[in-house]
Amino acid sequence: MQWQDHAIILGVKRHGETSVIVEVMTRDRGRHLGLVRSGRSRAMQPVLQAGNAVEVIWRARLDEHLGEFRVEPLTLRAARLMETATAVYGVQAMGALLRLLPERDPHPHLFDALEVILDHLHNPADAGELFVRFELAVLNDLGFGLDLAECAATGTRSDLVYVSPKSGRAVSRAAGAPWADKMLLLPPFLSIEGNHAADFESLSAAFRLTGFFLHRHVYEPRGIESVAARDGFVQAALKALNPTPRTLSGPNSVSA
Repeated sequence: MQWQDHAIILGVKRHGETSVIVEVMTRDRGRHLGLVRSGRSRAMQPVLQAGNAVEVIWRARLDEHLGEFRVEPLTLRAARLMETATAVYGVQAMGALLRLLPERDPHPHLFDALEVILDHLHNPADAGELFVRFELAVLNDLGFGLDLAECAATGTRSDLVYVSPKSGRAVSRAAGAPWADKMLLLPPFLSIEGNHAADFESLSAAFRLTGFFLHRHVYEPRGIESVAARDGFVQAALKALNPTPRTLSGPNSVSA
């Protein structure tokens, strides 16, 4: 068995004295593990860092085996990802999100999104907005996608400002007014009408929105906790947009 694919390093685990087990996200074969012999050598260590883009050749006797990777570097961005807090936490948080998906299950659109986000993690505003969209895409692939295109009550596609915590569907201002205190806010940059860049307020609301549904549909049913890297990323992204410490009230409140 053999295949070759473009991949992004997600993590590395020691195996024996000189080898490592590498976890990658491939474009056509999803998240995949493989053994890299001499992976702890001086030549390979800089290559096998989270966030780096590589070309991998996987070989095994049978498809269900762990197999071995031969790895060739393409884009070594790991050093740059160590320069800002949003990048350090972001690459870890996205790796944790991808681990929620079944191993070897193709998600080419998530791979493409991951590559784009990795090149923008140094910019907190861009990174925060892209990360939220990545979380929404993962929720969708897990079968819990949100419907933010039209009002759940009236079908209108304008003035959508809320999201129902029960249905995960958008709600217009007028329809949601009687239950406003129970609704989640729909950030303007996620609305189909919105063409505004994310700011502190809207990004805070977006993190609360995705965090709420990840907890309800994914973490709680599986009996797991949200990774600390997500909290670190959220704090770093919001702090860069508003250095003054503050806390926003509401469900899944976010502080920065």
